[in-house]
Amino acid sequence: MRAVTIKFSPLTERRLRAFRANRRGVWALRVFLMLFGVSLLADVIANDRPLLVRYEGAFYLPLAKAYPETTFGGDFATVADFKDPYLVDLIEEKGWMIWPLIAFRYDTVDVAMNVPAPAPPSARHWLGTDDQHRDVLARLLHGFRLSVMFGLTLSILSSVVGVAAGAVQGYFGGWVDLILQRLIEIWTSVPSLYVLIIFAAIFKPSITLLILILLLFSWVTLVGLVRAEFLKGRNLDYVTAARTLGQSSGGIIFKQLLPNALVATLTLLPFIVSGSISTLAALDFLGFGLPATYPSLGEMLRQGKNHLEAPWLGLVSFLAIAVLLSLLVFIGEAVRDAFDPRRSR
Repeated sequence: MRAVTIKFSPLTERRLRAFRANRRGVWALRVFLMLFGVSLLADVIANDRPLLVRYEGAFYLPLAKAYPETTFGGDFATVADFKDPYLVDLIEEKGWMIWPLIAFRYDTVDVAMNVPAPAPPSARHWLGTDDQHRDVLARLLHGFRLSVMFGLTLSILSSVVGVAAGAVQGYFGGWVDLILQRLIEIWTSVPSLYVLIIFAAIFKPSITLLILILLLFSWVTLVGLVRAEFLKGRNLDYVTAARTLGQSSGGIIFKQLLPNALVATLTLLPFIVSGSISTLAALDFLGFGLPATYPSLGEMLRQGKNHLEAPWLGLVSFLAIAVLLSLLVFIGEAVRDAFDPRRSR
């Protein structure tokens, strides 16, 4: 069986070499992928249900399926609570359980704690608990995943809308460009924070609603850059030749001009992601973001502000946000250098 080899164009190979030459960016990418990969397994690492249960010779997967208490010899047909000492004794009499590394979910309230909340770090809770006795490390894992997924989703949607608007402006020019540019200037003058406060007061906050509201204001980030690329390239010889051969405007935009504009877009994408994550953390810190039940880094930072007697809350959330944003900035700098023609030679 022959190995499959992937061949890149000379330009792509030069860009890859330029990216690898930035050792800080390479290591930042490795650390980010490692942390993000760990956060994707947050439900397996931190959960209040066992990974595997063996009872009376049969195996059960509580993470994949909810079992009633009667399955393990209990008295009620409700969903089994594997933290209940009565149920634990029933299972251990005729089997065993394998628990995750952290035996708490991000929303699990540890009612067995005999110290006031927030509790300091201990062998039971490695990074302590918050003001509701929820495990900080479990919330950190889920919050990291939520922040990255939120930032990627908002950045991709913003890039699609912004690139489309900039392409239309730059390619057609004239009155189309003039009218759209004036509308963008008016729209960017709208205070986005006030709009968020109004929507938060009218509608029940959710991830979908927050993404849609932020998308209304974040799509203009790439419009100017894409517009300039299209204005520069629409009168070049190869575009004029394509227009002379009868190629449609849509074909010219997507096949001739868009690839060049995407190069500039890719260089800004890591910075857009970091900006989206910062916006989410700021809104959650101010109380205008996600509901308090979500494991948000900004909500953890707000708890640190409200509980100065528990410094681990503020330190953990601050370090998580600082490390995440620093890694994205280092990756963005490496990508920018890779696409810079002066550095990729």
